[in-house]
Amino acid sequence: MEATLTDCVHHSLRHLMYRNAIFMCERLCAEFPSETNMQLLAGCFLHNNQAYAAYRILKGTQMAQSRYLFAISCFQMDLLHEAEAALCPPNEPGAEIPNGASGHYLLGLIYRYTDRRRSAIQHFQQALSLDPLMWCAYEELCVLGAAEDASSVFGEAAVLCIQKQYLNHRSENLQTSNDDMNSASSRNSNSDDVRTRQSKHTQSNNLRDIPTNYHGAVNLGGAGSQTVNGGSNISFYNTPSPVAAQLSAIAPPPLCRNTQQNGSSLNSLGSDSCSRSTINSIIQAPRRKFVDEGKLRKISGRLFSDSGPRRSSRLAGEAGGNTNVSAAGAANNGATNSTKYLGSSKMNSITFRSVAVRKGQSFANENVDEGIQNEAYDDSRSNASLSISSSSPSSDNRTLEQGAPKSVGGSLTSDAKIINGASEILCLLRILGEGYRLSCLFRCQDALDVYLKLPYKHYNTGWVLSQVGKVYFELVDYLEADRAFSLARHASPHSLEGMDVYSTVLYHLKEDMKLSYLAQELISTDRLAPQSWCAMGNCYSLQKDHETALKNFQRAVQLNPRFAYAHTLCGHEYVALEDFENGIKSYQSALRVDSRHYNSWYGLGMIYLKQEKLEFSEHHFRMAFQINPRSSVVMSYLGTSLHALQRSEDAMMMMEKAILADKKNPLPMYQKANILVSLERFDEALQVLEELKEYAPRESSVYALMGNIYKRRYMHDKAMLHFGIALDLKPSAADVATIKAAIEKLLVPDEIEDNL
Repeated sequence: MEATLTDCVHHSLRHLMYRNAIFMCERLCAEFPSETNMQLLAGCFLHNNQAYAAYRILKGTQMAQSRYLFAISCFQMDLLHEAEAALCPPNEPGAEIPNGASGHYLLGLIYRYTDRRRSAIQHFQQALSLDPLMWCAYEELCVLGAAEDASSVFGEAAVLCIQKQYLNHRSENLQTSNDDMNSASSRNSNSDDVRTRQSKHTQSNNLRDIPTNYHGAVNLGGAGSQTVNGGSNISFYNTPSPVAAQLSAIAPPPLCRNTQQNGSSLNSLGSDSCSRSTINSIIQAPRRKFVDEGKLRKISGRLFSDSGPRRSSRLAGEAGGNTNVSAAGAANNGATNSTKYLGSSKMNSITFRSVAVRKGQSFANENVDEGIQNEAYDDSRSNASLSISSSSPSSDNRTLEQGAPKSVGGSLTSDAKIINGASEILCLLRILGEGYRLSCLFRCQDALDVYLKLPYKHYNTGWVLSQVGKVYFELVDYLEADRAFSLARHASPHSLEGMDVYSTVLYHLKEDMKLSYLAQELISTDRLAPQSWCAMGNCYSLQKDHETALKNFQRAVQLNPRFAYAHTLCGHEYVALEDFENGIKSYQSALRVDSRHYNSWYGLGMIYLKQEKLEFSEHHFRMAFQINPRSSVVMSYLGTSLHALQRSEDAMMMMEKAILADKKNPLPMYQKANILVSLERFDEALQVLEELKEYAPRESSVYALMGNIYKRRYMHDKAMLHFGIALDLKPSAADVATIKAAIEKLLVPDEIEDNL
């Protein structure tokens, strides 16, 4: 009965029938109360997103697998200290982490969210060393900025590690299979001996009376039926197809003859292969953070008091448009080589590249498990031949001798397939890992170059295209980012990966119709995903409805408190509402989730700059610059804070770096002109502004600053001309008031104006 119920529970879990699994597992635990069965019940509740039930069931248990499942339930309930105590019992300092690589990964997440970065890195590295295919551990290392080069992580040592794992797994399966075959052979031999003796007994007494012969027949039938029925039952419960068991990644049911064997369920839930396949569905890892540089483009200063840290001004919008239109010729934006898959005009190159790249090779044709499965299939066939063969010893010997060469040949073939399959998988992971590592280090152009090495069938997947879109977003190339995300939506319309960033891209492009459509699609796809509510919040923010936008971002935070980008977007909306205190709290919450979320450092710097807390502002801008030293926007505002601190030379050097980092970004050029005006180097300032007009011809602030320069040089006609052009370009209300005040004081000398 226990084996039947256990098999039913596993069958229900394999077919995602969680309610049935819970019901039958409750019957199992009621009839056979053991910690192993309680583990199985807790696993059913975890699959059904009922962590609180698993927490109550496993609280106080001591087995390694019980502690692991209890730690997962604690992690989902945000009880991180209890989860840590379950994995590392305080009274057992040298206890082994349960479940190997999966246990180390979970412990790394706990350390990360409790602000113990060094310990988190150690456990993520340990998880990778135990299981080189645990991609999520490498992702976390990249997010922490501590990932090693992908070629060293997914190198030859990883191939040997995978081979060793599968060889150990196969040897364990073979040992179990041999034990079952020996047991079956002994049962068949005993059955044959019984049948032989009974046959002789029947022949010697064939002249006896019918009752005696009848009783003899009953005895023979009883013995024979008992043997056959017993054999069929044991075969039904003990020897399911090894191929099916491996394909389902769940261990076969326990043997009926071991009536008190409780390790079967433990192994079925505790194996590394099962944990690796289900760990991402059970543990919700934090989302990636992505920089909102385009939102940082709003030029600050006396004429730009309405600028927000997140939103682009018209200056950035014009520049972004001009930049993106000519992106195909701009090498620094990565459009020369890395856009060959994106956009309708560039799709012709896809077909050519799909043939040229890695011709004759396929990462999807070979399965690492194929050799193991074939070997298991051969074993099952030989086992079946043993069970069906005649009872003569010579027949058994012939069967064993015929099966032996097949096993050896299958073993050699399996080893070769394992090595080849592992090498191909790790070769693919080296490209993906290196591209992701470089993007997390904000080496955007290098990341694009690495992603281009992927075969077309892998490049044209939702995850890769989303990563490409995020890289273009970091490069402030919104048109290419839009194309990449559109292709990602087409390739994987069910995936929400990067859709929060895509909504921000559409916000900067002011594509209100596309943004509204995207938000509605995401909500209909999954209304419990934070990306859906971030898109909805960006939609309202584009309409200047900041209060409603804030509610949507808060809903995203409520759904996933570890989603750093949602906290940052809340901070941006608080700043737009001039609620600086809550804005600071939101940015700090984002940094508690991810200390490398540099646009939260930037947001704090902007708040302190508005509050004229210049030392604090400079500190936070510098922290953002240390995380992303390639952002021209961050460098621009760091230079602005240095200039406000009367460190003009340092400010000029930082502006020069910002201009070199992105020559199409008008913000550092404008700030450089401001610094030159403060140093009374008017000719150089006018030269910079004349160059800036080519990139932002319709930016009123450029003409207003030129008007101020001509006014200070007593060139009133040119000053009035440029003030008039600035007003014709429809600046913001605050800028209009400032420009009109400058016109009214046009004929007032600077000395008198300063006294006024």
